[in-house]
This record gives sequence, C-alpha cells and structure tokens, in this order.
Amino acid sequence: MEQFAKVLVLRNEVEAQLIDQALTEQGIPHLIRSYHDSAYDGLFQTQKGWGHVEAPPECKDEIRAIYEELAGEEQSP
Repeated sequence: MEQFAKVLVLRNEVEAQLIDQALTEQGIPHLIRSYHDSAYDGLFQTQKGWGHVEAPPECKDEIRAIYEELAGEEQSP
C-alpha cells in the first residue's frame, strides 16, 4: 500500500468537496480526513480546521498548486 502524508489543512466542507473533485479529475490519489468528532460535537474543527488532505509525498506540490488555484477562484468576484 502506498504511504500517504498530510499535505494541507482544509477550512470547511465546501473547500474539501472542491479539492476532492479536482484531485479525482486529475487522477491524483488522496484521502480527505475530517476532524469532526461527534463525542465533542466538532470542537476540534473550530481549533484545527475542518480537516486535511492526505496523499503520496511526491504529489504534495501538485496538490498545493491545485489548492491555490481553487482558492484564487473562490476570491474572484
């Protein structure tokens, strides 16, 4: 099995859905992990972010570039 490492922290569920869709379209292996814990009613999400993306270390730069491109599109009017 391929080793995955934490690549970037996501701020919210919409951001997670967008990056998941973009990475899937590009064929980049990844996992989206949420920090939500029902026992603490999402407490960690307010402190640490919504969750994070895990992927093979060799995909890190490509994923960050895609994320920055998506973030730029969100801020454009």
